[in-house]
Amino acid sequence: MKLRIYQVDAFTNQVFAGNYAAVVPLDRWLPDALMQAIATENNLSETAFFVRRADGAFDIRWFSPLTEIAFCGHATLASAYVIFRHFESRDVLEFEAESVGRLSVRRTSSGLIEMSFPQRRPEKLADVPANLLQGLSLRPREVLINQQAYIAVYDTEREVRSVVPELSLLATLGPLDVAVTAPGDEHDFVSRYFWPANGGDEDPVTGSIHAALAPFWSERLGKTDLVAMQASRRGGLLHCRVDADRVYVSGHAVQYLEGVIVVPDI
Repeated sequence: MKLRIYQVDAFTNQVFAGNYAAVVPLDRWLPDALMQAIATENNLSETAFFVRRADGAFDIRWFSPLTEIAFCGHATLASAYVIFRHFESRDVLEFEAESVGRLSVRRTSSGLIEMSFPQRRPEKLADVPANLLQGLSLRPREVLINQQAYIAVYDTEREVRSVVPELSLLATLGPLDVAVTAPGDEHDFVSRYFWPANGGDEDPVTGSIHAALAPFWSERLGKTDLVAMQASRRGGLLHCRVDADRVYVSGHAVQYLEGVIVVPDI
């Protein structure tokens, strides 16, 4: 069986930056084990699979090299980019994901792709796991938590960039991942994201965690429109807008690869 595959760099306007995702359009769902095997073979941060629904929306699922992921922003951006470029002329799409519901995506006149996420505001954590504190080379000022990750807050961008994770300790915190964040020098805030329990060492750009980071920094900074930088080696730029119950996360994307994969017939 042959399947189309696209590789897209998300939250960047140039190849070899941002976060890489594979996108595999399907007519119907493959067995879970086969989708996981494809994602493991791709060995990218995520592989997204989507199937068109009768109502014109798209069901979407995301797989890291290790496991299926409940919510992935950059692979949603990559999937929207592929649909806009190769399959649809309209400027608004709807994705449906079991874990987060309906996600609206639109292509803006400036070329950004804007995704509407449910707000996943974090809460301050009083009882911080010892393996979290020991797993970060610098002690954070405070620690927050949401459905997805522990969020360690620092005072400066320099600290965020300087953090060295002990990944074996952070892996014990699964299924939660670990984000570190601080006010930015040139952007409203910066972050990094470690996910050894679910996908790999350090994620290049993590759109989904900005459903938590943007509301947090919106309140701290007193503004609803923010520009965020994920300070990984590849780096990525995210434009965030916060309202009462949604977070709008926008970014650019660029295609790196278009091809065909051959997998076992089912």
